[in-house]
Amino acid sequence: MITIYHNTRCKKSREGLNMLENSGKEFRIREYLKEPLSEKELEDLLGKLAMAPIQLIRTKETIWKEKFQDKDLSDQELINIMTKYPKLIERPIIESKNAAVVGRPIENLENFLKKFSE
Repeated sequence: MITIYHNTRCKKSREGLNMLENSGKEFRIREYLKEPLSEKELEDLLGKLAMAPIQLIRTKETIWKEKFQDKDLSDQELINIMTKYPKLIERPIIESKNAAVVGRPIENLENFLKKFSE
């Protein structure tokens, strides 16, 4: 089963959702602003993405700039911040059982869906 971590207010996230809807694949939507990820879920997702926590953070967000930008934070602290401030998580993210991808650029999602069908 595919999961899309979705923010309804984000244009790229809506594009990713539309792509999934048109793919014919079965998926579920997780609006992560309403249902934030736990630290464990974020750690698992980062493993599937093969990313460091800082790579998943939207560093141009006001919350980041005002509260965290100039701090030297550990990976665990960054994960904790994303659980408290899910708006900082890059989007959209599509996850399958064994892999995940951030949909920026949107071509990342296209390639992921092609691999998922192979």
